[in-house]
Amino acid sequence: VQLQAFGGGLVQAGGSLRLSCAASVRTFSDYAMGWFRPAPGKERDFVAAISWSGGSIHYADSVKGRFTISRDNAKNTVYLQMNSLKPEDTAVYYCAAVAGSITEDPYGMDYWGKGTLVTVSS
Repeated sequence: VQLQAFGGGLVQAGGSLRLSCAASVRTFSDYAMGWFRPAPGKERDFVAAISWSGGSIHYADSVKGRFTISRDNAKNTVYLQMNSLKPEDTAVYYCAAVAGSITEDPYGMDYWGKGTLVTVSS
């Protein structure tokens, strides 16, 4: 499984960005997907996750109400719509895949893509 995240960039506080993560995999719907970013003391901190069907979605408290995760299994792609961005959202964002159930645990993910940098200016 290969994952490629893109869509990062520089945005002013209060602005929006949409990240995409394209998966090179035979059956994308076999995998739950997640987005993670580094945090103080953590190499990968949970941001959002979505089950294979999209029927179960989890968010970190810090992004609830501002970020929306979604997926298009026909396009082998997962998205992270980020609104009302804050300077503290500045980070490299990584997408990851796990075969089976949704999880918030970065150590539970099976595959990782290279990250995409999001910079939020104040």
